[in-house]
Amino acid sequence: MRLTATLVLSSALALGATSAVAADMPEFRFNVTDLPERGDVVLFADNEGLSDLGEELDQILGGRLSTALHRHEFDGSFGKIASFHALAPFDTVTVIGMGDEMLTKRELHDLGGHAASQADGNATVIADGLHSRIAAPGAHIAKGFALRAYDFDKYKFKDVGTDMDDPQVVTLHVDDADAALRLFDNDLVHVVEGVYLARDLGTEPGNVIYPQTFIERVQPGFSGVSNVHITVLDEADMRRYGMGVLLGTARGSVHDGRMLIVNYTGGTPGDAPLALVGKGVTFDTGGISLKPNANMWYMKSDLSGAAAVAGTLLATAKRGENINVVGVMPLSENMPAADAIRPGDVLTSMGGKTVEIGSTDAEGRLQLIDAVQYTQQEHDPYMLLNIATLTGAAARAMGDDYGAVLTRDWALSLRMMKIGDLAGEDVWPLPLNDGHFEQIESDIADIVSTAGNPGASIGAAVVGTFVDEDLPWVHLDIAGVDWQDSAKPTIPKGHAGWGVRFMDELVRAEADK
Repeated sequence: MRLTATLVLSSALALGATSAVAADMPEFRFNVTDLPERGDVVLFADNEGLSDLGEELDQILGGRLSTALHRHEFDGSFGKIASFHALAPFDTVTVIGMGDEMLTKRELHDLGGHAASQADGNATVIADGLHSRIAAPGAHIAKGFALRAYDFDKYKFKDVGTDMDDPQVVTLHVDDADAALRLFDNDLVHVVEGVYLARDLGTEPGNVIYPQTFIERVQPGFSGVSNVHITVLDEADMRRYGMGVLLGTARGSVHDGRMLIVNYTGGTPGDAPLALVGKGVTFDTGGISLKPNANMWYMKSDLSGAAAVAGTLLATAKRGENINVVGVMPLSENMPAADAIRPGDVLTSMGGKTVEIGSTDAEGRLQLIDAVQYTQQEHDPYMLLNIATLTGAAARAMGDDYGAVLTRDWALSLRMMKIGDLAGEDVWPLPLNDGHFEQIESDIADIVSTAGNPGASIGAAVVGTFVDEDLPWVHLDIAGVDWQDSAKPTIPKGHAGWGVRFMDELVRAEADK
């Protein structure tokens, strides 16, 4: 942190070579004085007009901004954008509506995202007078800006001599710069870093990210972070545990399977942890049940659950949350080969129960079967949440607006909906009942891995068979939300890093109990 003569408080946390994250985060400078004299400016307005600093800017412009807003019938409704070019001395002045209601954290993030969508390079964001009861709302504007500003361009050709080191600089004029800087630097920036990590992992091609390189990409982010213990299980370890189902998902690949466990002990020593388990299929061809070629490239993001768990643990540990959390990430690549598993094969899970393979393209639930058993045996959590891009059925039911949540407990489902609303990552319940568990009974094994419709509920039942009925358990199917084909306020087009903000909000809620 530095304090300059112009009272600029700078958050110089652009992610560099020592981070696990590839994309650069903007550098934020929180300012309480000195309106800009040139460049690109973004500001917010409600239905009554501009903020105090916005009025000062309008005076600099001789009233031309307010005149332009009037002629465009700008009413300040939430998310409405009006952009004006060449209002000298500024290159661009953009006004974004913030409505007339008290702004929630989610809405503050969305406003920051809208601002980022209008700022291609260095910019000034005038964010005084925000109508919110949230402490240090300017920090949340910065968080939303950073979430939308993510840009994965590492494989784009760049001319020799192109300056690739300087991050975007964003100056935010806020009411309490000190508080905004503290909140952003000590907390919110770590959530953004977790989202960036998840997005990187889901965006990288399959020839770059496979089980071992997934681990190598994640580990550096935890270097020097307190209360973190990382364990990696290789295939020999998994055989000793009897993880025949998880091992089966990796048999057709030249890349051995792995399991990454990040154990964060920031809470009371000896207290049971919250467990987060994420599916990590680094590329999914469907195996012997081969997928069609069209859009198979999306399957590089079939590790989204594991990526989100990694990002959540990174955010939790770096801000030093007062809780114990274990993140378990089974990792494998699903490929067709001479020794790949076949439909009809029977595999034995860690606990001894057997699974008949209905389709080798239902491999994520096979990963989770052994992962949730390992988590319960080795870490004895008080609550377990698993997250996975599991079924096309969930994507068809939910579209790209909701993750599907399935539990044995309706009250827990409702609680997850509230968590999602706070986080800005919405979930909606799908059913899970005794009939779904009956559908997966096998004629020759304990269960069969696929059993028709409803597909999302069947997938949850397969995993739930291996979760203790007395353990609070949440199953998140994020197949429809992990990748966005068009931008949303806090998500650029591409991999969303979906689940980091949801699970981060859950971690906060559990830590506050």
